Amino acid sequence: MFDWLLPEDHAIAILKKDHDTVKALFDEFDKAEHPSKKKIIESALTELKIHAILEEDIFYPAVRQHVGGKLMNEADEEHHIAKVLIAELDSAGGGGDHRDAKFTVLAESVRHHIREEENEMMPKARELDIDFVQLGHQLRAKKQQLLENGIPADAEHAMVEKAGPADSPAKAAARHRTPRKPVSKKAKSVRKTIGRKSAKAA
Repeated sequence: MFDWLLPEDHAIAILKKDHDTVKALFDEFDKAEHPSKKKIIESALTELKIHAILEEDIFYPAVRQHVGGKLMNEADEEHHIAKVLIAELDSAGGGGDHRDAKFTVLAESVRHHIREEENEMMPKARELDIDFVQLGHQLRAKKQQLLENGIPADAEHAMVEKAGPADSPAKAAARHRTPRKPVSKKAKSVRKTIGRKSAKAA
């Protein structure tokens, strides 16, 4: 984690504050009872969608060349994975009875992404000789625009919508699970007899 003090309008300070907001929502979700989890999920998804746009449209292009392709490409892919899960949670089914599990997986992925940004990307970006306060003003203006005009759908939402309701391996396994046949009284009696004989032999 970076340990330097930054003005509140500094781009990195703004993004870090967003990280803290999202992590607090994840922690709240972990402690919440089921009925209140829906509202927490909705708040977190809105925060994440806006934050992703701010990073992808403004922050990432400004620091990409200095930070380097490896870190930035990983960040792009982590955003993509998170946005697929967000799109599935936003879809009509919303994850069904796997909704909480899907959100937990999203939270784990985003926490990992935040650690990498704050431990590697942001300290590296901080070395750049650019006006981070001006960049921060751009972030704030873009965020306000999104809050006022709405968040546009992304490629991941289009992909999930085209694919239809998501089906998880867990759901598929539940559908194909072979039901256990009830044990007859005669079979139970035979098992008991075998058990007694085995015990005597021991």
